[in-house]
Amino acid sequence: MRQRDDMTFPMVEYERRLGELRMRMAERLLDAVIITDPENLMYLTDYQTTGYSFFQALVVPIDDEPFMITRTMEESNVHARTWVEITRPYPDTGDAIQMLVSSLKEFGLAKKYIGYERNSYFFPAYQQDALHTTLTGANLLDCFGIVECGRRTKSQHEIEVMRRAAIATEAGMRAGLEACKAGVTENEIGAEVCAAMFRAGGEPPAVLPYVTSGPRTMIGHATWEGRVVKPGEHVFLEVAGCYRRYHTAMMRTAVLGEPTDLMWKAEERMQNALERVKNLIRPGVTVSDADNLVRSIMTVDDAHGKLITRSGYSIGIAFPPSWDEGYILSLMHGDKTVLREGMTFHIIPWAWGVDGDKTCGISDTIYITKDGCKSFFDMDPSFTVKREEANREISEEPVIELLATDVSELEEDKPAPSRKASKKEPRAS
Repeated sequence: MRQRDDMTFPMVEYERRLGELRMRMAERLLDAVIITDPENLMYLTDYQTTGYSFFQALVVPIDDEPFMITRTMEESNVHARTWVEITRPYPDTGDAIQMLVSSLKEFGLAKKYIGYERNSYFFPAYQQDALHTTLTGANLLDCFGIVECGRRTKSQHEIEVMRRAAIATEAGMRAGLEACKAGVTENEIGAEVCAAMFRAGGEPPAVLPYVTSGPRTMIGHATWEGRVVKPGEHVFLEVAGCYRRYHTAMMRTAVLGEPTDLMWKAEERMQNALERVKNLIRPGVTVSDADNLVRSIMTVDDAHGKLITRSGYSIGIAFPPSWDEGYILSLMHGDKTVLREGMTFHIIPWAWGVDGDKTCGISDTIYITKDGCKSFFDMDPSFTVKREEANREISEEPVIELLATDVSELEEDKPAPSRKASKKEPRAS
């Protein structure tokens, strides 16, 4: 392990994570593990790249030095970012799994008990099949979740990094709500959110903000598509700020006119659910306890809006395509997992189908303390109501300035094709 002082966390943090992983390996009688999930690689080593569609893996032996298999281009990330000293890169024309197998043989692991992440997004079935058919002397066992057991609970170092992400989240949300006006496009609102997040020190999130308006708020996981926001409509925003791949998220709602009676009631229920569940959450409470409370408050009837999903999910390290850690732990009915100090959740008592055609949202990202929980945010959760926008006269056409000039102008300026480039004329017979 190479000692360095320029990573996201102090070396002692990575030493702790690696040591705890090896304790779990020992419990499962594993001689080594092959870690391929991008979030887990980041957690253990500080390694990150957008090039994770190519195979990459950290091999952690129970006693010996870990080593990484990466595409040759990505090897620079190992040296620039991580404590890992040993790399075995493969060229674009090479076979990644053959390099993995050769390396396992090189380091004396070919006939050992080896765990691998069978459910990893980026270790597809055909590569797993190749590993099984090539490394025939080893005992290959599914160890999916062996790193996530450590990721469930954040250290104080991680909480501090998430506070940095929260600054970006709040900045983006404030800018987005300010930009919500009749006559602007969803794109323009999204642009203001992103610009503010990045100016506040945020980094590219796993998912860009969700910005929808009017009837489009009823489309799950939709975001801006150039629609013009109309007077009297509402805008739903969900924003996740990111810092060093750690995320915090929040939902808010802007209304460009007077909210309907059911919208006011939805706001009251969402705020009540957040307040009461945050008063409930502490170490010792179960996941199901928290979900049941939120769901009991949010459930009225269809016209009042429904909570059609889990009521929250773990959040922390994330790469595209999702900013959540919900596959590690979600707030859902029947899950008896006990909450612990250091766990972090995005709590989402949102309302789908208010008045039959609106989605409204208020949410919070919290971390669990020794005797309760605290929010990462200081921002007022109330709806942003802009009554003056109800009477604004707008153009029905989207006003989006294109970087390029008009297509017809481009055609006019296009040089005529040379004789050499034109279609060949038939030969004379």
